[in-house]
Amino acid sequence: MYKVVIIGPESTGKSSLAASLSAHFKTDYVPEFAREYLLANGKAYTYNDLYTIALGQIHSEDSFTTTHKNKDFLFIDTDLHVMRVWSEFVFNQCDNRILQHIAARQYDLYLLCNVDLPWIADELREYPDLASRTQLYHHYHDTLVNQAIPFEVISGKENERVEMALKAIQKHLPR
Repeated sequence: MYKVVIIGPESTGKSSLAASLSAHFKTDYVPEFAREYLLANGKAYTYNDLYTIALGQIHSEDSFTTTHKNKDFLFIDTDLHVMRVWSEFVFNQCDNRILQHIAARQYDLYLLCNVDLPWIADELREYPDLASRTQLYHHYHDTLVNQAIPFEVISGKENERVEMALKAIQKHLPR
């Protein structure tokens, strides 16, 4: 199973891209667990909540991998790198257990969504200003540069993003 993770700052089209790619490849995608958790438990999260969210994300990914093992692709709307970036951005530290889980997880490609889409407010989003979104984008970019899994930056309007993502997947598929 070829696992593609879609990450980036909030309101950059990650969920839409995951849905579009999963529809294209006739598979499902793993939704962002943090969104489900915060909607159920409230927006006021703590440093310790981030590890709980990380465990929920792992469980969701593993469940989808098991139940969809006959599929060629799995798209993942954020992974533990998001927990790391968010933890460092908000709390200036990251739980070492999250870092250990990051090192143990296996993926094939990352798609990093750029901040060139307009910010859309919702009940969970925290950083509407472009400066914070850009800072977060660079944090994600630096994270991906410093790991071994290939990544591609995805930009443009929604249809352009899907086309860029499809080309990136084709480029990085094993021959």
